[in-house]
Amino acid sequence: MLETLTPQELKIMRSVGKVAASFFRRLKKKVHPGISTKDIEVFFDNYLNQYSNMEPAFKGFHGYPSSVCVSVNEEIIHGIPSSKVINDGDIVSVDIGIRYKGLYLDTAYTYTVGKVPGLAKKLISVTRDALEAGIQKARVGKKVGDIGAAIQRVVEANGFSVIRKFVGHGIGKELHLSPEIPNFGEEGQGCELREGMVIAIEPMVAAGDYQVQISSDGWTAKTKDNSLAVHFEHTVAITKRGPKILTY
Repeated sequence: MLETLTPQELKIMRSVGKVAASFFRRLKKKVHPGISTKDIEVFFDNYLNQYSNMEPAFKGFHGYPSSVCVSVNEEIIHGIPSSKVINDGDIVSVDIGIRYKGLYLDTAYTYTVGKVPGLAKKLISVTRDALEAGIQKARVGKKVGDIGAAIQRVVEANGFSVIRKFVGHGIGKELHLSPEIPNFGEEGQGCELREGMVIAIEPMVAAGDYQVQISSDGWTAKTKDNSLAVHFEHTVAITKRGPKILTY
């Protein structure tokens, strides 16, 4: 059974989405050479403490030890914050989840640090374009495959690869719900989208091959060929008026 939310529940999620978007805007001023990935987690924890009853959704989820995921360069997702220092030229993907009033929200953003290579800039631009293309297909009556096909088309037309091991997902009263939202697929295939559904669309894109390896910490996912990877994510509501981004 696929979950749908009420207009009031969507309103609550939108209020949390504004908090998440504000965090990413503020973090942009903090991400610079010399800080550690742990500093980003501390900044998030302190930021969220300003809001009554909002909690980090990731901490403890399936045993994950931290409140955010911070992934650098060839790391795709699930990077555990640590003393690892961010350097000039790095790209840094930050993934956050927030729980509030029994509802969950999930969003991610990739930052550039200092002077980054042209390849990194293009990879980020293409991934953002792919996310937008996917969101535009998130409409009542469309299929999950329409979203994935739109994302894949943008990515591959630019010579990059869609990560296939990890996918987007339904979200609402749980952090991860059905249906899965792959970033690849065929138009007209998969689950039909209905009004009131909320999904997390999150293209993960590699400059090289899409094969993945998991680090010794059991969480951090990296590209097998050590090519750069980028991750962007929005939580999106399916409404009769079209897709509504809750995390901007």
